[in-house]
Amino acid sequence: MKEVSEMVVKLMAASARTAPKAGGKDFLEIIVVTKNDELKKISDAMKEYAPRSTNEAYWLRDASNIENSQALLLVGLKEPSTAGYDCGGCGYPTCGEFKKGRQIKEKEMGYTGPHCIMRMIDIGAALLSAAKTASLLNVDNRVQQRVGAAAKALGFIKGEVVMGIPVGITGKSIYFDRQAAAKH
Repeated sequence: MKEVSEMVVKLMAASARTAPKAGGKDFLEIIVVTKNDELKKISDAMKEYAPRSTNEAYWLRDASNIENSQALLLVGLKEPSTAGYDCGGCGYPTCGEFKKGRQIKEKEMGYTGPHCIMRMIDIGAALLSAAKTASLLNVDNRVQQRVGAAAKALGFIKGEVVMGIPVGITGKSIYFDRQAAAKH
């Protein structure tokens, strides 16, 4: 099943790459992780960070998911610019004002921000396209934020905002049939 999971995650990467993007501009970074030792490294980083987070039980739960996955897709927003739509979704009236007034903030095991809302939609469309591909192939998967933050912190991917989709082929989905976190 490991070999099938690796093939599926590569097809998911293709789906993420071809997903629609605002203005037809691609700012996505897409990485496939299939090596067990790399999955463990990401899982271990999540476990190590868990006690310092505000949601320790969720970090531990998601770390267990990664540890028991066979492959992982990472989708990040790398060096994005605004879409140029002047939509105001970022909180500024125009894209020019957003670029001028944007003050980057970083968070440990998190992301930079703020970002253009259209670029956030781009990453969402890519993630949904990838998850749909896995679903069409009946391969268990789940979009997760914490794994993206850990992979970013470890340098697996450089994106400013990163999400991950672990995949696995088991008799029962480990991503949805999972224990509820004890506290949050």
